[in-house]
Amino acid sequence: MVKVAAVVVTFNRLEKLKTVIARLEAQSLAPAWIVVVDNASTDGTGAWLSGLETTVPLHVVSMTENAGGAGGFARGMSEGYELGADHVWIMDDDCYAEPDALHHLVDGLDAAVRELGPEVPFSCSVVTYTDGSICEMNNPVTTWDWGRLLVRDQRNVMVTACSFVSVLVPRWVIAEHGLPYAEYFIWFDDREYTLRLTDRCPGVQVLDSVVVHDMGDNRGVNFSMVDSANAWKFAHGIRNESSWLLHHQSVVRWVEFGLRIAVNFRRGKVPWRLRLRMFRQYLRGVSFNPPIRYPEPTRAELKPRHVPW
Repeated sequence: MVKVAAVVVTFNRLEKLKTVIARLEAQSLAPAWIVVVDNASTDGTGAWLSGLETTVPLHVVSMTENAGGAGGFARGMSEGYELGADHVWIMDDDCYAEPDALHHLVDGLDAAVRELGPEVPFSCSVVTYTDGSICEMNNPVTTWDWGRLLVRDQRNVMVTACSFVSVLVPRWVIAEHGLPYAEYFIWFDDREYTLRLTDRCPGVQVLDSVVVHDMGDNRGVNFSMVDSANAWKFAHGIRNESSWLLHHQSVVRWVEFGLRIAVNFRRGKVPWRLRLRMFRQYLRGVSFNPPIRYPEPTRAELKPRHVPW
């Protein structure tokens, strides 16, 4: 039986977290552990978790300060790895999994491996909003031949990137590719990580695995939407994407990104003081280039690497 560590990163969303954990306990394929990374919540989450009894073994990581979603996922995936999980299943604290979500993720990944080979690096769910519509922020990026598995009677489509809202990552992937950049704090950590994983082989979105993302407003984002309230989040996103493009892609793509955000700022009539603040973050990407970190035990256990877990 495959052992899965379900990793949830939470910060001040106690009521939603209760639903997330209840949904994990009700999975038709039970995870071996539920790992909750509490990002130093101040709403009573820590006290509630300390007294919580679950049907699935609970492993709580209490952070001393808010490490952001990126820091939380990096820590949670490392914890799941050290527990001995064959896969980690990562999600936010407002992600409600349907009862068969994990079962389908595991089966979908196995089916993709049989067709594409053992390099398939992850499987992710279909993410819906609370009203049943597609969640605008959580649509994976498909490959040009995304339907290759569909015509082989699978319920998978091939993708190159997705968000961290219900993604199953095999153990060998973490050992070989490392953890998400904790230094990103928030925004673009999921895109960078899944693009890193699909450098050689695409991941898959499993159409029968469904989760509900209980986010407040179902809409995507772009750089024309910067305002005083959300500028802190856009600042992280621009710095992170700038760093990734310059240090891991090309100077040409980095310059194109700068031009693109400038155009979006103009279209959105973003105030000049915010444009200047964002472009300082764009330039921070020049010196910001965190290293990839790997969990323990070391990458030595990768031999032989091509055996699927």
